[in-house]
Amino acid sequence: LYTASDSCEGRCEEPYSEEDVCHCNADCERYHNCCEDYYARCRPEGFSSSQDAITNEDLLHVSEQLYKVDQNKARPTDIALNPQYQASPDETGDQEDHSPQPLYKYVNEELFSKPTYASFIKLLDNYQRATGREEDVTAEELREQDNFLKEVMKTELMKKLFAFLHKKNRYGSEQEFVADLKEMWFGLYSRGDGKQDSSGFEHVFSGEVKKGKVSGFHNWIRFYLLEKQGIVNYFSHNFNGPWDTYPDVLGLQFSWDGFYKEVGSAFIGCSPEFEFGLYTLCFIARPGRACHLSLGGYSLSIQTYAWTKSTYGNGQKYIATAYVMSP
Repeated sequence: LYTASDSCEGRCEEPYSEEDVCHCNADCERYHNCCEDYYARCRPEGFSSSQDAITNEDLLHVSEQLYKVDQNKARPTDIALNPQYQASPDETGDQEDHSPQPLYKYVNEELFSKPTYASFIKLLDNYQRATGREEDVTAEELREQDNFLKEVMKTELMKKLFAFLHKKNRYGSEQEFVADLKEMWFGLYSRGDGKQDSSGFEHVFSGEVKKGKVSGFHNWIRFYLLEKQGIVNYFSHNFNGPWDTYPDVLGLQFSWDGFYKEVGSAFIGCSPEFEFGLYTLCFIARPGRACHLSLGGYSLSIQTYAWTKSTYGNGQKYIATAYVMSP
């Protein structure tokens, strides 16, 4: 279900990458590996004209901009971590608790009163975690989705992201952008038994359980809140990013009510809008492929996948998953 993009939408004149299933620059005609819609989208100038392509350099530049304006992120004094045991690659599947203490020694919960945090946290209890069980979305939960989107769009970070995507001809207005955010992240689709049981937001931020294993669950706030309640048990980490401030990146092994997550990579200490914004950027720019970014001078990659079984609007795809890639 997770596949690389097979369309040239937004990709005209994009540099060659062996990860792509088809290509959208002039060389593809010579090598006979163009995407099917190459001529419709890239010849002549259309939506995806060359100046609208999001280049690798664009991604490095805009990600540094977003990193710099994450004004709601945790300060170094706001979080104290206790990573304890570092698992080797062949130990991550062992399901052994190598770390007797919690991951979080301390979190300054005053962070959670900031509007984007508060509206984000309200969303976390809106979901049935088991796939195959229909989601019952109430009017209150729809209001919570709208409120979260309203709060994140007030931030400089999301305004910068919109300005970048607007310049690249992806959205004509902020209203169009917000409407698409709501669909790609909160629109429901079926991961099991034909039930409307999942969404990108639930999978990535809240977490799901499928076939006895934790699926998704890539958010530090969710982890902290459940660990504090004794529902999540931290086992080990297999990757600790090079940052000496926040946002940091960890690859985690943990148990959620007895269900295991072999590698749950996550940003630590970033604001909700930072994660939401970077994942959105990568889903739009590099769906189904590694999206190479730069944060504070350090390289980092995000992987996103589109849900290919169902679409919305004019063939647009929901987010299936998004996560930080840990080596």
